[in-house]
Amino acid sequence: MKEIKNFINGEYVAASTGKTFDNICPADGRRIGVIHEAGRDDVDQAVAAARAALKGEWAEMSVNERVAILYKVADGINARFDEFLEAECLDTGKPRSLASHVDIPRGAANFKIFADTIKNAGTETFVMETPDGTGAVNYALRQPKGVIAVVCPWNLPLLLMTWKVGPALACGDTVVVKPSEETPSTATLLGEVMNEAGVPKGVYNVVNGFGPDSAGAFLTSHPGVDAITFTCETVTGEKIMQAAAVGLRDISLECGGKNAGIVFADADMDKAVEGTLRSAFANCGQVCLGTERVYVERPIFDEFVARLKRGAENMTLGRWDDPTTTMGPLISEEHRNKVLSYYKKAEELGATVVTGGGVPEMPGELAEGSWVQPTIWTGLAEDSAIVKEEIFGPCCHVAPFDDEDEVIAMANDTKYGLASALWTENVTRLHRVAARIDAGIVWTNSWFLRDLRTPFGGMKMSGIGREGGHYSLEFYTELKNVCVKL
Repeated sequence: MKEIKNFINGEYVAASTGKTFDNICPADGRRIGVIHEAGRDDVDQAVAAARAALKGEWAEMSVNERVAILYKVADGINARFDEFLEAECLDTGKPRSLASHVDIPRGAANFKIFADTIKNAGTETFVMETPDGTGAVNYALRQPKGVIAVVCPWNLPLLLMTWKVGPALACGDTVVVKPSEETPSTATLLGEVMNEAGVPKGVYNVVNGFGPDSAGAFLTSHPGVDAITFTCETVTGEKIMQAAAVGLRDISLECGGKNAGIVFADADMDKAVEGTLRSAFANCGQVCLGTERVYVERPIFDEFVARLKRGAENMTLGRWDDPTTTMGPLISEEHRNKVLSYYKKAEELGATVVTGGGVPEMPGELAEGSWVQPTIWTGLAEDSAIVKEEIFGPCCHVAPFDDEDEVIAMANDTKYGLASALWTENVTRLHRVAARIDAGIVWTNSWFLRDLRTPFGGMKMSGIGREGGHYSLEFYTELKNVCVKL
């Protein structure tokens, strides 16, 4: 059984409190490891190590030297691909087919993408006139922001963690990572890769634990932290924002959403159905960008629902290492209970259950896992909890619409604004509707198609700030103007 310690100042250390908690595989409920819960003293040590590293060897490195190290980190992940893959799949239960094509490759690529971004980043220079006629030159310097607290979710652990750590390290910052208590393995394993790649001690630190009265709260409220970047649900995001207000620390929040998929009658039906199956059910519906609300133009509504039903019922639930598996479990029994409460509520509200709505029968040891059926509903009011609240499970409500203005109003009638997916062959409509959707990302005739140079973030209660490409540099650096009198 594996032992997951905190990673502080380049070394794996036990929690000073002696507290531990279990690492559970959600596919079968099996205890697969023990995790050391960081106390306040451990977080203090991690932040102190990160602050010290800001003034040591790391600070003296050139951009090119940092870039070379980050390339080694990416190569180190790829060299140990199978280790990262197994660790991620055991923590999350997700199929090997998904993690091997998305989570681990992107987890490695994030380091190279942001290494290239900082290497090629430019700043503006201005020549100005002065009263004495000699002139002056102004130029900008990008300098590290400092110690970054990286609070990570459990749905895409390595991918979303390196999405933050990659640009932070590229910019010369140091980090203290607090992975989800459900999925600490890959963040911890990355410490070995950091050491092998020559990352100086204290640059990358990991503290394990929970949120309130644990590592999460200790880290986000720590006065030695200069900025906080966080991916999770909105309620926790609000609490972290309150903590960041003390000391006026910068913050970047991505807090999920209740995203709309919109299918017009002229859409390519095959592509729209396949795309919606992915956006509603990928990663067992545990994707902040997923579409739990689907609006279909009335002339094709019945056919679309029938085909979506067939696709959902053809999904194969099973072990992560079974090549036929297309859907894994939810992350935990606690989360399954939450999702099932919505399944029950949908029936109480009079929804038509097109398919699913319960717990599947799983063989052998899998019967102890956190499984739910992929579920499709129709017939609910737009103001119902099922349509309004983020469920974060493999489910969607499908509703008809009659015209463009109506569906835009329904899509925007939410407190969230993270993403949307449009399906239409009409290019003029595509651009027109995309411009009117209140969301940080609008995909057209696709879903989860990501160019990492583009801005990523949400509107309304889906978050604050943008990351990706040079947009990440705005958060992870301080921009200083230097005026040189000639």
